[in-house]
This record gives sequence, structure tokens and C-alpha cells, in this order.
Amino acid sequence: MSDSNRLSAAEAVVRLSSGALTAEQLIRDCLDRIAERASVKAWIHLDAEQSLAEARAADRAGRPGLLAGLPIGVKDVIDTVDMPTQHGSPIYAGNRPFADAACVALTRMAGGTILGKTVTTEFANRFPGATVHPQNPAHTPGGSSSGSAAGVADFQVPLGFGTQTGGSTIRPAAFCGVVGYKPSFGEFSRVGIKLQCQNLDTLGLICRSLDDIALMRAALIEMPHRRIDRGGGAPRIGLCRTPGWDKADAATQALVERTASRLASAGANVTEVEFAAPFRDIAQHHRRIFNYEAAHNYAYEHREHRGRVSAVLLDTVLDPGAALPLADYVEALETAEAFRAHLDDLFAAVDVLLTPSAAGEAPAGLGSTGDPAFNSTWTLGWVPCVTLPAGTGPKGLPLGVQLVGGRFDDEKLLDAAAWVETRLN
Repeated sequence: MSDSNRLSAAEAVVRLSSGALTAEQLIRDCLDRIAERASVKAWIHLDAEQSLAEARAADRAGRPGLLAGLPIGVKDVIDTVDMPTQHGSPIYAGNRPFADAACVALTRMAGGTILGKTVTTEFANRFPGATVHPQNPAHTPGGSSSGSAAGVADFQVPLGFGTQTGGSTIRPAAFCGVVGYKPSFGEFSRVGIKLQCQNLDTLGLICRSLDDIALMRAALIEMPHRRIDRGGGAPRIGLCRTPGWDKADAATQALVERTASRLASAGANVTEVEFAAPFRDIAQHHRRIFNYEAAHNYAYEHREHRGRVSAVLLDTVLDPGAALPLADYVEALETAEAFRAHLDDLFAAVDVLLTPSAAGEAPAGLGSTGDPAFNSTWTLGWVPCVTLPAGTGPKGLPLGVQLVGGRFDDEKLLDAAAWVETRLN
């Protein structure tokens, strides 16, 4: 086996486009790694012959398109016309969609290859799938994009699609020690993705470099490939501990404080940023919206297949959401709108916010995927987020730092993240 599977997506595309690497060789290296590391359980569906046939077709055509034959892992709540989409639920075992999701279709149009479907938690919610942490199988890889995060971190695929309704892209990426990106709400199409919450669901990317994000954004928005600007000046950074700061463990708190000091020493203008008093309980409003919308969007599963829905989903989301008064839901929506305006005001004074990616290292045990306390706020705020690997915690598992940008300032966020990344170590 060669080591092409260890390339980042952007590095692989350079070699694929130049002819230094064939799509078939890259797919074979990925499949070999998957077989070697089957214990990670990152995949729910693979068809080696199908993916190899697509790779050979790409090679025969000269590997056209922005993605030039690049293999992608697709979270199993995202429709694929030629592979099952089962949503991590026995209700949808063997389900075959009639069409590709928009993100899958755009990936194929840009020359990408779908390697397979990655494990998700049940309906991208709380009940874990089979995937384990690639560095320590006794720990969770995070969720709900567990398979994509573990597969990318374990060099089984260069890039994977995730989704985020609370913290389902940023948190598993941080736990597994890779780069995660949640775009501004509305930038990426959600057509063909199982709808959980119409005001929260966001397609995300899990990869190994910021350049991978810039590449894939171009494919998904059908815009020219804008490379990250690494020559800009030091950004204005707001250190935002958030109202959930006490939920972060000592190692994470120290990491964020240390990072802020290091960036200030490197020339960044670092200031303290806090939410205004009306938004210090904003996480409760996220939970109301989450529960209410999920309960209504899963009405079919809740009513017709209750016996095949996990107890944790019923008890923590669907039943409470069905019982939530409309007035409480509307109040949460109105508070969310006011919170977004408050964030707009904050970003008038800073370029990005620095905050924890997660409460700590990936927790031990596989019964939970971790706490989304440091993610759900930003999901509700509709702002773009990036997590960058930033060392390890006391158990030797990865820690990350999260950078948050203003709404629709995704490119500005990526440029600032590149500046920060070079100064993390």
C-alpha cells in the first residue's frame, strides 16, 4: 500500500490533477486502510467495486473537474441514489433514495467520487452509532458525524460530509484531532438531507486542512476556487468563554487562555467578549427550537414506528418537543433572532471569536457522544465556525480550539484561521 490516503484533500487534488496520482490508486489506498482499520467502524456502507469503477472512469477521462476524482465520505443522513441511506435507524434499513442530495450531486459534478456512507448516530441525534475513537476505542469519537470524523482522522478518506444541528460537526472533529467547518446557515444546500430542525440543520465538512475547506466550498457553492489568503495581517480576536465556560474542563480552559495569550504576543488584538445579559441562557432557547422542530419533523417515525425509536431520542427530544407549547417555541425563535443581531454587533469590533471546540477530550465510554455546550450557541446564531487541532489533553486525546466568524464572513474566518493555525504550536 502506498500512503496517498494520508494526503489532505487539497494535496490529493494537486497530485490527481497533475497525473502524479491516479484516482484508482487513491481509492485503493483508502480501501486498504479501511480494511486494515475495520475496528474503527467508521462506515455503514461500502462498495469497493463501485468506487473503483468510478475511479477508473475518472482516470480514463483525465480526472476532470475541481475535485479530479477525490474520494468523499458521506454521512448516512445524506441521500445517495446508488447507495442506501439509512439514517442510523432500523426504520430505514436498506432504504434507497430516488435521487442524490444536492451536496452529493455537486460533488459528482465537480469530479468527486463517493467512497461510501459513514456512520451517524440515530437521525443525527443522541443515540450513538457503532464508530469508536480511532486513537482509543474505549472513547467516543463524538457525534453525530462520528463516522466521517473517525474516518478522516484515521486516514481512511481525505474528507467527509457531516451535519450540525447542535455540535455534530465541530465536536467530533475536535475529539478526533482534525479540522471541522460549519458554514454560515444557508450557504450550503440541505436538499436531500434528512431534515431534523429547519432553523438549525447545517451541512458541514470534516477534513485535514483549511485548504480542503476552501476547495470543497467552491464545489458546493459552484464558485471559483478561492484559495485562503495567508498573507493578511493579524486579526482582531474576541476571547469568548461563553456562558457555558464552567462546563469546560481545566485542560480546555487553560488551552483557550494560553492560545489567547500566544496570539496576542504574535500581534493579534485580543479583547474579552461576553454575551449581553438577555442571552446568557441562550442554550435553553436552542434546546426548545431543537426539540420542537425535531418532534414535528419526525412525526412519522414518532407516530408510526415508536417502538423502533431509541428511548433516549423519545425521552430527551421527541416527547418533550411534542409537549412544548407553541408560545414557548415562538419565544425561542424571537430570542434567536435578537441573539443574531447581538452577534452582528459583536463582530463590528472583532474579526473572529476564540472559544472552546468542546468541553474537553473525547469522553470515555460509548454511551454518549459528548456535550454540545460550546457548539449549539453558534449553530443557533447561524454563524460560521472552524475547529483546529491544538494539542492533547491529560489522557493523550486531541483538544481543539474553535474560531467563530460573522454571518456570511466565511472567507474572512478561513483567512483568520490560517493566521491562527500557524501560531498554535
